[in-house]
Amino acid sequence: MPRRIHGPRRNSGALKLHLSGRGLLENAATGTPLPPEPPPEQEARAEASPPGFQVRCPPCGNGALQPEAGRHGDHAGHIGIDEAGRGCLAGPVVAAAALFPSSFDFSAELPGLDDSKRLKPAKRAALAALVIEKATAYGMGFSWQDEIDEVNILNATFRAMSRAVLALARRMEKAGNPRPVALPPLVVDGNKVIPQKQWRACARGLEAKRLAWEQFFPVPLSGFPDVAPALPAQCAVVDGDALIPAVSAASVLAKTVRDGIMTRLDTVYSGYGFARHMGYGTKEHLRALAEKGPCRLHRVTFRGVKPRETTAVILKLP
Repeated sequence: MPRRIHGPRRNSGALKLHLSGRGLLENAATGTPLPPEPPPEQEARAEASPPGFQVRCPPCGNGALQPEAGRHGDHAGHIGIDEAGRGCLAGPVVAAAALFPSSFDFSAELPGLDDSKRLKPAKRAALAALVIEKATAYGMGFSWQDEIDEVNILNATFRAMSRAVLALARRMEKAGNPRPVALPPLVVDGNKVIPQKQWRACARGLEAKRLAWEQFFPVPLSGFPDVAPALPAQCAVVDGDALIPAVSAASVLAKTVRDGIMTRLDTVYSGYGFARHMGYGTKEHLRALAEKGPCRLHRVTFRGVKPRETTAVILKLP
């Protein structure tokens, strides 16, 4: 069972968003011009893990190790990070970062909190709203399909996570924290932490072509601090979304926000069923791809998105 951290009740008064189903994006203006065409398709580039890739978390001594459930109370007051949409064929990979006080009572304040994959949509939406309300700070980060095709899904996931932490830092700045914000350690779900190279790529600022898709949002979700902080200490925890409450909270927020995005964009790119499968490779989705071909939301470097060329097509035979 996940270890829960107990302490006094606290409400941070954080910004509220409507996150249930279509609610995340239901107020977006219709008839808005589409974002500019993405750059030409580029071959995905793999990035070798830099030296010192398995950064260790000072409190628990863990790098990317199989978790020991009894040791993770030391992650109280750390920033939990998780993503949603990494395995999809279309749409962005979305990351969330969530920070709570060291004494935060997750059992009392966020009852039923768990890995987002184990929760029904209505419960996820209710918990996501509570996370936004009660967290000390939170942040959302996005890597859209053109960037995924450009740098590959692993590096795009790291960039989404980096942007989520930077957006969290922006909220901490607005709350009056000194600049640059001194961030506590990060706890990343999985077996890898954010490489310096991908953090630096995001710490330069928000690019216009990455923000173009946010015209479909009712409020801006991305954020960038006035002074970009250094990448803090990190720890990767396998199954962290089930073991560490702050990571569970990030998991719920990332999944709820991404589902809202895909539900809204289903009205723009109709005929693929995005509101039902959220971009995953279901039979319905693959059938639509075979009939219609990919749209601008699709990740063209992913297997199954572009039809395989037969010898007849390559040789232009009748």
